[in-house]
Amino acid sequence: MESPLVTIVVVSFNSRRWLARMCAALEAQTERRWRLVLLDNASKPGERPRQVDLPPGATLIQSEDNLGFAAGNNQGALGATTPYLVFLNPDAFPEPPWLAQLIATAERHADAAAIGSTQIRADADTIFDGAGDVMHASGIAYRANFGRPRTAPPPLGETFAACGAAMLVRRDAFEAAGGFDERYFCFFEDVDLSFRLRLAGWRVLQSPEAVVHHVGGGVAGAHNAFTDFHGARNRTWTFVKCMPSTLLWPLMPLHIASCVFAMGMATLSGRGFTLWRGMAAAFANLRPILQTRRTLQAQRRASVGDIARMLAWNPLRLLDRRAVIRPITPASPPRDAPIRQPR
Repeated sequence: MESPLVTIVVVSFNSRRWLARMCAALEAQTERRWRLVLLDNASKPGERPRQVDLPPGATLIQSEDNLGFAAGNNQGALGATTPYLVFLNPDAFPEPPWLAQLIATAERHADAAAIGSTQIRADADTIFDGAGDVMHASGIAYRANFGRPRTAPPPLGETFAACGAAMLVRRDAFEAAGGFDERYFCFFEDVDLSFRLRLAGWRVLQSPEAVVHHVGGGVAGAHNAFTDFHGARNRTWTFVKCMPSTLLWPLMPLHIASCVFAMGMATLSGRGFTLWRGMAAAFANLRPILQTRRTLQAQRRASVGDIARMLAWNPLRLLDRRAVIRPITPASPPRDAPIRQPR
């Protein structure tokens, strides 16, 4: 048997109802050179996965504490020796060519650290769940094409960030970047990771052929206090930590205004208090974020123009959630080892 090329990391939390379908989708992959690591984040006893439920050779890690998405995926990836890591949600069900398409794209584009998947709603095959993550110049990020009718997906190209529900990352780039930022716990950590990879000089691509059907954005994607708090806090952390100074200070008023506007709109639906609390927490705990920022920006290899080119600047994009995919320009020379994020 050939050595695996990919370690697939799945973090579950009360997700047992999805695991049989996810595992069946993995076993149907045309690319067979993978191994599965599943970490369960302190699910309720009746929701915990069993070794017998997983494909042969899979590794099951049972955590007695809820580590969150960020630390859970870092723990699942710890010790991997494969060239590639794939992060997959337990409620994401890949089509058979999915993994082969991700690997083929990565091997054609040696300067791409991460490849995102095209996501379709699992409960509505005619609706997109996502086509890459877009970072607006205001610091607001969104999942492209979320909720839009399914047409031809955007062509292969650069997206600002790959959605963590189904993404491939080069293991050496992931490790050198310090993995997901565990301070985030969950939400926005995939945008933050992609931003840090971009600062290191890597590209992030979005694949139209790597398709998964995802429950989270359609059936289980409702807003609640938990998601609102972490989303509000973590997006400000990412904006402050990662945005180059030449862009940070001119865009800071726009970021604050956009956050205040979003919180004002949320207040009309009774959700405003949690968003205000998330933004307050972002600024109250800013000192370690600023310490990380100093190291990231001192070691930055991407130009300000590289970052600005990948931001969405049109304010209408915040309303229509359209994909922002840039054509792939000629490949640059191979990268040195990416910068390492301090922990």
